[in-house]
Amino acid sequence: MKIKTVSAILFLAVVAGAILILQNNNGGEVMAAAETTTKVNSSKKVLVAYFSKAGEQYSVGTIKKGNTEIIAEMIAAKTGGDTFEIKVKNDKYPKAYKDLIDYAQTEKRKNERPEIAGKVNNFADYDIVFIGYPNWWGDMPMPVYTFLESYDFSGKTVIPFGTHEGSGLASSESRIKSITKAKEVNRGLGIYGHTAQNSKAEADKKVSDWLKNLGF
Repeated sequence: MKIKTVSAILFLAVVAGAILILQNNNGGEVMAAAETTTKVNSSKKVLVAYFSKAGEQYSVGTIKKGNTEIIAEMIAAKTGGDTFEIKVKNDKYPKAYKDLIDYAQTEKRKNERPEIAGKVNNFADYDIVFIGYPNWWGDMPMPVYTFLESYDFSGKTVIPFGTHEGSGLASSESRIKSITKAKEVNRGLGIYGHTAQNSKAEADKKVSDWLKNLGF
């Protein structure tokens, strides 16, 4: 009886393990990879690329500097990285928040790739690329897609960060991994836009703690 009981337990353990493997192969593997936190070599050359919008924004009113830009500047200051703002050529984004999100939703629905003004001339020289953006409709703004599809990320470490008001980075980390085919997409930082804008000391500490965990 004891032998039969032990055999049954072992059989159930094997079945459970097989189920977990099937679940991982059915989509969990990409998400797990995107959520991995791996120590980086802080002596490497760093680029902080970001898309950010000022004007009227949710929960913070009308602002002169975008929430994501504030976080990007903190990251650049703490890592010694260069910055590149992802700006749209012939920018037609509305200043009023309701009009802005409607415009962004239309871009997303049409899967548009807005043309970017300027470029990173020495992109190949960077080993680590931080990518920053606000969460628009549970996704990256479409200009960020343009940026990601415009450069060769092979051999690079990509680290996302973003501002939001409750939805975090959504599934953008796995999308970045799929688009860039980078050597590694590290675990990103999602931070409230109102924290970035109105509680800069708190935001600064969150950024510092996150970077320290990454090896900076």
